[in-house]
Amino acid sequence: MAKTQYYTATSIDGYTADLDNSLDWLFEVDEGTDNPFGAFFSGVGAFTMGAATYEWVLKNDNVLEEPENWHEMYGDVPCWVFTHRELPPVPDANVFMVSGDVQRVHEAMMVAAQGRNVWLAGGGDLVGEFADAGLLDEIILAMAPTVLGAGTPLLPRRLTSQQLALTHVAQMGQFAYLTYAVGSLAKLGRHLAADALAREHAVR
Repeated sequence: MAKTQYYTATSIDGYTADLDNSLDWLFEVDEGTDNPFGAFFSGVGAFTMGAATYEWVLKNDNVLEEPENWHEMYGDVPCWVFTHRELPPVPDANVFMVSGDVQRVHEAMMVAAQGRNVWLAGGGDLVGEFADAGLLDEIILAMAPTVLGAGTPLLPRRLTSQQLALTHVAQMGQFAYLTYAVGSLAKLGRHLAADALAREHAVR
Protein backbone atom coordinates (compact mmCIF):
# COMPACT_ATOMS: atom_id res chain seq x y z
CA MET A 1 0.00 0.00 0.00
CA ALA A 2 1.35 3.42 -0.95
CA LYS A 3 2.16 5.65 2.02
CA THR A 4 2.59 9.36 2.60
CA GLN A 5 5.89 9.69 4.44
CA TYR A 6 7.78 12.43 6.26
CA TYR A 7 11.47 11.55 5.93
CA THR A 8 13.87 14.07 7.44
CA ALA A 9 16.95 14.60 9.58
CA THR A 10 16.58 16.09 13.04
CA SER A 11 18.61 17.07 16.07
CA ILE A 12 18.04 15.20 19.33
CA ASP A 13 15.90 18.06 20.59
CA GLY A 14 13.66 18.10 17.53
CA TYR A 15 14.92 20.77 15.13
CA THR A 16 15.53 20.36 11.41
CA ALA A 17 17.56 23.58 11.02
CA ASP A 18 19.19 26.06 13.40
CA LEU A 19 18.13 29.66 14.01
CA ASP A 20 20.04 30.76 10.88
CA ASN A 21 18.17 28.14 8.80
CA SER A 22 21.54 26.38 8.41
CA LEU A 23 22.25 22.66 8.14
CA ASP A 24 25.99 22.96 8.70
CA TRP A 25 25.59 21.06 11.98
CA LEU A 26 24.05 18.16 10.07
CA PHE A 27 26.85 17.79 7.54
CA GLU A 28 29.37 17.49 10.35
CA VAL A 29 27.87 14.14 11.41
CA ASP A 30 29.37 10.86 10.16
CA GLU A 31 26.61 9.11 8.21
CA GLY A 32 28.56 5.89 7.69
CA THR A 33 28.94 4.07 4.40
CA ASP A 34 25.29 3.25 3.74
CA ASN A 35 23.08 6.28 3.20
CA PRO A 36 19.49 4.93 3.06
CA PHE A 37 18.05 7.88 1.15
CA GLY A 38 18.61 6.32 -2.27
CA ALA A 39 16.68 3.20 -1.35
CA PHE A 40 13.94 5.32 0.22
CA PHE A 41 13.59 7.63 -2.79
CA SER A 42 13.43 4.69 -5.21
CA GLY A 43 9.97 4.02 -3.75
CA VAL A 44 8.79 7.63 -4.12
CA GLY A 45 6.49 8.59 -6.98
CA ALA A 46 5.79 12.21 -6.02
CA PHE A 47 6.96 14.65 -3.36
CA THR A 48 6.33 18.08 -1.91
CA MET A 49 8.15 20.78 0.03
CA GLY A 50 7.54 24.25 1.39
CA ALA A 51 8.99 27.47 0.05
CA ALA A 52 11.79 27.68 2.65
CA THR A 53 12.93 24.12 1.90
CA TYR A 54 12.83 24.77 -1.84
CA GLU A 55 14.84 27.98 -1.46
CA TRP A 56 17.43 26.11 0.60
CA VAL A 57 17.80 23.55 -2.21
CA LEU A 58 18.10 26.36 -4.79
CA LYS A 59 20.88 28.01 -2.82
CA ASN A 60 22.84 25.08 -1.46
CA ASP A 61 22.64 22.75 -4.45
CA ASN A 62 22.95 25.54 -7.04
CA VAL A 63 20.21 23.95 -9.14
CA LEU A 64 19.31 27.07 -11.11
CA GLU A 65 22.79 27.36 -12.64
CA GLU A 66 23.38 23.61 -12.58
CA PRO A 67 19.96 21.96 -13.03
CA GLU A 68 21.66 18.60 -13.46
CA ASN A 69 22.15 18.66 -9.68
CA TRP A 70 18.37 18.56 -9.21
CA HIS A 71 17.98 15.78 -11.76
CA GLU A 72 20.75 13.73 -10.13
CA MET A 73 18.94 13.94 -6.79
CA TYR A 74 15.31 13.64 -7.87
CA GLY A 75 15.27 12.54 -11.50
CA ASP A 76 11.90 13.21 -13.16
CA VAL A 77 9.84 12.56 -10.02
CA PRO A 78 7.26 15.37 -9.85
CA CYS A 79 7.55 17.89 -7.02
CA TRP A 80 4.89 20.26 -5.67
CA VAL A 81 6.23 23.39 -3.94
CA PHE A 82 3.84 25.19 -1.57
CA THR A 83 4.46 28.92 -1.78
CA HIS A 84 2.66 32.27 -1.57
CA ARG A 85 5.30 34.15 -3.57
CA GLU A 86 7.02 33.90 -6.92
CA LEU A 87 9.89 31.40 -6.93
CA PRO A 88 12.15 30.53 -9.88
CA PRO A 89 11.58 27.08 -11.39
CA VAL A 90 14.46 24.66 -11.87
CA PRO A 91 15.10 24.38 -15.63
CA ASP A 92 13.48 21.29 -17.17
CA ALA A 93 12.44 19.97 -13.75
CA ASN A 94 9.01 18.51 -13.05
CA VAL A 95 8.13 21.17 -10.43
CA PHE A 96 4.69 22.68 -9.76
CA MET A 97 4.12 25.83 -7.68
CA VAL A 98 0.96 25.54 -5.58
CA SER A 99 -0.81 27.02 -2.56
CA GLY A 100 -3.93 26.39 -0.54
CA ASP A 101 -5.56 23.11 0.44
CA VAL A 102 -3.16 20.20 0.97
CA GLN A 103 -5.97 17.69 0.37
CA ARG A 104 -6.33 18.78 -3.26
CA VAL A 105 -2.58 18.63 -3.87
CA HIS A 106 -2.30 15.28 -2.12
CA GLU A 107 -4.90 13.82 -4.46
CA ALA A 108 -2.88 15.03 -7.46
CA MET A 109 0.33 13.60 -6.00
CA MET A 110 -1.28 10.20 -5.37
CA VAL A 111 -2.39 10.07 -9.00
CA ALA A 112 1.05 11.09 -10.23
CA ALA A 113 2.80 8.61 -7.92
CA GLN A 114 1.06 5.69 -9.68
CA GLY A 115 1.07 3.40 -6.67
CA ARG A 116 4.39 4.50 -5.20
CA ASN A 117 4.85 6.51 -2.02
CA VAL A 118 4.45 10.27 -1.53
CA TRP A 119 7.29 12.03 0.28
CA LEU A 120 6.75 15.13 2.41
CA ALA A 121 10.23 16.68 2.30
CA GLY A 122 9.40 19.51 4.74
CA GLY A 123 9.28 21.83 6.43
CA GLY A 124 7.52 20.94 9.60
CA ASP A 125 4.70 23.48 9.26
CA LEU A 126 3.70 22.04 5.88
CA VAL A 127 3.90 18.47 7.15
CA GLY A 128 1.71 19.57 10.06
CA GLU A 129 -1.01 20.58 7.60
CA PHE A 130 -0.93 17.09 6.08
CA ALA A 131 -1.09 15.58 9.56
CA ASP A 132 -4.07 17.81 10.43
CA ALA A 133 -5.87 16.48 7.34
CA GLY A 134 -5.15 12.86 8.28
CA LEU A 135 -2.83 12.46 5.30
CA LEU A 136 0.39 11.44 7.09
CA ASP A 137 1.05 7.69 7.33
CA GLU A 138 4.68 7.41 8.40
CA ILE A 139 7.51 9.45 9.93
CA ILE A 140 11.13 8.44 9.27
CA LEU A 141 13.68 10.35 11.35
CA ALA A 142 17.44 10.40 10.94
CA MET A 143 18.40 11.66 14.39
CA ALA A 144 21.80 13.30 14.59
CA PRO A 145 23.86 13.41 17.81
CA THR A 146 23.37 17.16 18.06
CA VAL A 147 21.41 19.43 20.40
CA LEU A 148 20.58 22.82 18.84
CA GLY A 149 18.53 24.42 21.61
CA ALA A 150 16.38 26.34 19.10
CA GLY A 151 15.60 26.46 15.42
CA THR A 152 13.03 25.12 12.96
CA PRO A 153 10.73 22.61 14.71
CA LEU A 154 10.57 19.08 13.37
CA LEU A 155 6.76 18.94 13.43
CA PRO A 156 4.89 21.67 15.35
CA ARG A 157 1.90 19.50 16.20
CA ARG A 158 0.77 17.46 19.19
CA LEU A 159 0.86 13.76 18.31
CA THR A 160 0.49 11.39 21.25
CA SER A 161 1.57 7.78 21.73
CA GLN A 162 -1.94 6.77 20.67
CA GLN A 163 -1.27 8.31 17.26
CA LEU A 164 2.29 7.07 16.79
CA ALA A 165 3.82 3.58 16.85
CA LEU A 166 7.53 2.81 16.64
CA THR A 167 7.99 0.21 13.89
CA HIS A 168 11.74 0.22 13.16
CA VAL A 169 15.04 1.30 14.69
CA ALA A 170 18.46 1.26 13.02
CA GLN A 171 21.89 2.81 13.41
CA MET A 172 23.84 4.08 10.41
CA GLY A 173 27.06 5.84 11.23
CA GLN A 174 26.26 8.27 14.02
CA PHE A 175 22.58 8.55 13.03
CA ALA A 176 19.73 6.76 14.78
CA TYR A 177 16.93 6.01 12.30
CA LEU A 178 13.49 5.84 13.88
CA THR A 179 10.37 4.91 11.92
CA TYR A 180 6.87 5.57 13.23
CA ALA A 181 3.46 4.60 11.89
CA VAL A 182 1.01 7.50 12.19
CA GLY A 183 -2.72 7.79 12.73
CA SER A 184 -4.84 4.96 11.36
CA LEU A 185 -1.70 2.88 10.68
CA ALA A 186 -0.44 3.25 14.25
CA LYS A 187 -2.52 0.37 15.65
CA LEU A 188 -1.15 -1.98 13.02
CA GLY A 189 2.28 -0.45 13.59
CA ARG A 190 2.17 -1.23 17.32
CA HIS A 191 1.36 -4.86 16.53
CA LEU A 192 4.26 -5.09 14.10
CA ALA A 193 6.62 -3.49 16.61
CA ALA A 194 5.44 -5.82 19.38
CA ASP A 195 5.93 -8.87 17.13
CA ALA A 196 9.46 -7.76 16.23
CA LEU A 197 10.37 -7.27 19.90
CA ALA A 198 8.89 -10.65 20.80
CA ARG A 199 10.96 -12.38 18.12
CA GLU A 200 14.10 -10.58 19.32
CA HIS A 201 13.57 -11.75 22.91
CA ALA A 202 12.84 -15.31 21.70
CA VAL A 203 16.20 -15.42 19.88
CA ARG A 204 17.97 -14.33 23.07
